[in-house]
Amino acid sequence: MAETIERESMEYDVVIVGAGPSGLAAAIRLKQLDPERSVVVIEKGSEVGAHILSGAVMDPVGLNALIPDWKEKGAPLNVPVTSDSFYVLGEEGRVRVPNRAMPPLMSNHGNYIVSLGNVCRWMAEQAEALGVEIFPGMSCSELVYDRQGNVKGVVAGEFGINPDGTKGDGYEPGMELHGKYVFLGEGVRGSLSKQVIHRYGLDADSEPQKFGLGMKEIWEIDPAKHQPGKVVHTMGWPLGKNAGGGSFIYHLDNNQVYVGFVVHLNYKNPYVYPYMEFQRFKHHPMVAELLKGGKRVAYGARAITEGGWQSLPRTAFPGGALLGCAAGMVNVPRIKGIHNAMLSGKAAAEAAHAAIDAGRAQDTLDEYNDEVRSGPIGKDLKKVRNVKPLWSNYGLTASMVVGGASMWTNHLLGRSLFTNRHGKSDAESTETRYHHQPIDYPKPDGVLSFDRLTNVAYSFTNHEESQPSHLKLKDKQVPVDVDLLKYGGPSQRYCPAGVYEFIGEGPSARFQINFQNCVHCKTCDIKDPAQNIVWTPPQGGDGPNYPNM
Repeated sequence: MAETIERESMEYDVVIVGAGPSGLAAAIRLKQLDPERSVVVIEKGSEVGAHILSGAVMDPVGLNALIPDWKEKGAPLNVPVTSDSFYVLGEEGRVRVPNRAMPPLMSNHGNYIVSLGNVCRWMAEQAEALGVEIFPGMSCSELVYDRQGNVKGVVAGEFGINPDGTKGDGYEPGMELHGKYVFLGEGVRGSLSKQVIHRYGLDADSEPQKFGLGMKEIWEIDPAKHQPGKVVHTMGWPLGKNAGGGSFIYHLDNNQVYVGFVVHLNYKNPYVYPYMEFQRFKHHPMVAELLKGGKRVAYGARAITEGGWQSLPRTAFPGGALLGCAAGMVNVPRIKGIHNAMLSGKAAAEAAHAAIDAGRAQDTLDEYNDEVRSGPIGKDLKKVRNVKPLWSNYGLTASMVVGGASMWTNHLLGRSLFTNRHGKSDAESTETRYHHQPIDYPKPDGVLSFDRLTNVAYSFTNHEESQPSHLKLKDKQVPVDVDLLKYGGPSQRYCPAGVYEFIGEGPSARFQINFQNCVHCKTCDIKDPAQNIVWTPPQGGDGPNYPNM
């Protein structure tokens, strides 16, 4: 029999998992509606913002709805977009796509280049000023259910488990935090969100969720080359036909630029090495000239939900709601999801507030699910729903031409003439090694491009080594028998932090997990062909410590 662990419990009106833009928006809105409402936010990062990474050009529409006087309150939206350009790259050259050819929804006029981590830190200050309790450095390790099988809380703050899974001398069982409703704002591929989606079949009527891997560096560049507010996006080289994706270069303040690269995780070739595609991209003449004489000061990576409208699951479940990227609300062609995350938190708060006032608790907030689908979030996602599946199924050109036409018909006619489907999951898209040849990637030069472990040091990642690995294997033999022998060991390449490696060759190889390197991107949980790797949260406070991502 499983051991019963005695835990203390605390009661709240609403328990929120994750201090990202969606969770903090929900907390703020709940307190705006009723200052007496008891609200707690649990955050696994060492501080609010420590695990936050986004591009990011932010559409302020969500913040406008939540805190209309954000400028007066000092929100860190300090760099308005001043120019916006889009290129298709070749190995040596580039072709600019005219702005007038792109649908108006693609314009970044009125948007801001931000550090989302700093935006969240500011939002946390606003929430705490309203009386929200925020507990950073606490992972939520499991859900708590009532007798009817509805979610009624979470277990947070369990510490002191030995590497073999036994309780150490300093073991702390954590606490149960109970709420009338539990909001999951964990971000992409959250461990608790996965559980509720599976338990309640929330994705039964939706397409498989699709993902990308986003990698980002912050560079300090020559002031003579710095243009605050400049936004550049590219597609094409170096990915070619190997994978979909593209780049972003955003000039913020203080002579800094965000240099980022996204690889769609539906690629077929198991020898694709997303991190090295990013490093190779920086050697394009346009990028190399910008970075020449500069220095990289930070690095990070995270997965991005890209399925959009077709992949959106039901967002309400018995006892709670999925917020933001936990459900998948990124507008892929715009490369924006922050505004929808904030709008989702606001909508969930309003639904829970009305339900609690009506004497309800731990039921399904259908009102929230309806608002997500029929309100501004659904309208935003529906307009662009064909771009990503066209790209996945037919390539970049089809996505630009046919997907662009679909966005134009939405702008001019208010609707699309068709809806394309995603089909396979990203894991199922991976083909065996017998269909592909290894790719020879240039060695990093240590000036513009860097090896993974060197870059991981710039994510300031740390995990206490005396705990169990938070990266679990369903079957310990599968990595060698399937991942290595059948697929050529893609886990060695898709991880942007060098967590996975094979020691030795062939059937006698040993699979090693260097969990201390993990930057919590969740790519392994998504892309592993056998779906044998399960990402779970480590003890609270562990992981990256992003400064200004």
